[in-house]
Amino acid sequence: MPSIVSISTYSPPHTLDQNTTTEFARELFSDSFEDIERLLKVFANGQINERQFAVPLNWFQSNHSLQEKNDLYIQLATTFCTNVIKQCLTNSVFVNEEIDVGDIHAIILVSSSGMSTPSLDARIMNRLPFSAHTKRIPLWGLGCAGGAAGISRAYEYCKAFPEENVLVVCVELCSLTFQKDDHSKSNLVGTSLFADGVACALVVGDGSEMVLKSNKAIRPNIVSTQSTLMPNSEDVMGWDVKDTGLHVVFSRDIPAIIKDWLGPNVASFLVDNNIGIEQINSFIAHPGGKKVLEAYIETLELAEKMTNVSREVLRRHGNMSSPTVLYVLEQFMLQEHVQGDYGLMAALGPGFCSELVLLQWKGMH
Repeated sequence: MPSIVSISTYSPPHTLDQNTTTEFARELFSDSFEDIERLLKVFANGQINERQFAVPLNWFQSNHSLQEKNDLYIQLATTFCTNVIKQCLTNSVFVNEEIDVGDIHAIILVSSSGMSTPSLDARIMNRLPFSAHTKRIPLWGLGCAGGAAGISRAYEYCKAFPEENVLVVCVELCSLTFQKDDHSKSNLVGTSLFADGVACALVVGDGSEMVLKSNKAIRPNIVSTQSTLMPNSEDVMGWDVKDTGLHVVFSRDIPAIIKDWLGPNVASFLVDNNIGIEQINSFIAHPGGKKVLEAYIETLELAEKMTNVSREVLRRHGNMSSPTVLYVLEQFMLQEHVQGDYGLMAALGPGFCSELVLLQWKGMH
């Protein structure tokens, strides 16, 4: 089975606590909502303490054109991705020697918060000495599901090419999509929740020599994956693309949808793999928000402690869209596991869709 050998995350430079962002929202939106104080409770109730952003707070006080925002997205995302790839390939917690980018055969580049053609992977390859023959697989539009989808696509690639190595790179600069003059409740909720983040995972095939560079006696092997699309649900989550840029679409029905739809979806996936939910030791859940995590617990009948790692990532970073689930995975990979432990990665995104990845911690072949 393909396995995840290394992982790293990179925090953008500007950290803001939730009190600061609440005050900012109060100043910005108080004239637009008569019940602003009641609505601002979403900031306090979201169980987020702080978030990281690519730009300082004063950047948000001015209007910026779509071109200005997107140019900044390309510039900063390319730099941040370059940094996180270096970290992943030199992370001494997971690898016993530096991995040469020339030994990477494909880059799966996941992002939905900006637009770039050529895609970001090409720009990154001009910063780092990748082989000119590295396969580029950009994935756009998967939103919060993108991190798990990237791992799924890397699994399939490594099944097809078992001696090769793939980087899954997720970058979202949600802050650059901020709409100062959008006075919708969706925008207010998005302002309370979303943040910026970058993550990179190294996935290798069964026959890759890279497993010899693993520093961990056991590591997560990818057993199986499942993608599921809910029909006719395009209005649940995503972007409205307007002249001023990307406007967030974020339905209040998401927790209810999870309760009704995700449980049977996960159950059938586990049945197909001949295991039960009680055999899952690590629940690697994308923390879309406090209510999303509560919906996971209810629909999957999990102990609350199963979402502790996801809650901590949400508390320290907010919802960073696609990279967030890799931040959760990193924390689980830093923990000690026993041979045969199962993990379930779950993320939900625009479509409306779910991405599920079944992991099992195993040692050398």
